[in-house]
Amino acid sequence: MKTHRCGWCEGDSLYEAYHDEEWGVPVRDDDTLFEFLILETFQAGLSWITVLRKRDNFRKALDNFDYKKIANYNQAKIDNLLQNEGIIRNKLKVNATVTNAQAFIKIQEEFGSFSKYIWDFVDGTPIKNSFKNYKDAPANTPLSDAISKDLKKRGFKFVGTTVMYAHMQATGMVNDHEVNCFRYNEV
Repeated sequence: MKTHRCGWCEGDSLYEAYHDEEWGVPVRDDDTLFEFLILETFQAGLSWITVLRKRDNFRKALDNFDYKKIANYNQAKIDNLLQNEGIIRNKLKVNATVTNAQAFIKIQEEFGSFSKYIWDFVDGTPIKNSFKNYKDAPANTPLSDAISKDLKKRGFKFVGTTVMYAHMQATGMVNDHEVNCFRYNEV
């Protein structure tokens, strides 16, 4: 019997592995939340598979998503990243990565952890939707609007409401697996 997955990932082994192992699983550690936040910001205007295929390159280029190191990147390091063909070389997004690392640390200082800050938006409990088809899931919600607005107020860049909803889906703040997907009740 064929395992039913969400339609968006079918037919690509990398996409299927990401779907089966990571997407929608609640993430509460700051390191992983930061990685997803940065990957989502690089995705803005692109497809997720494009970013996923470059994920290992991003890990190498961005010191394994070490936000403490990234927050201190100088212009020489930024220029080096802009020459790295293995990542998405968008000047605004690369600069935003440094800015976002700095803002991420400020949130940690204020709330104790980024996880506490972001999960407080859903009272610590994932929102479980019930879509029959992934195409029925929204691109954004009033909640992603609020998170986006608050992050922007705190100095984050490339964290629009659509980016934040994708982040919520990826990190399990919202369960948007299709109801007949084998992962729906597992996450």
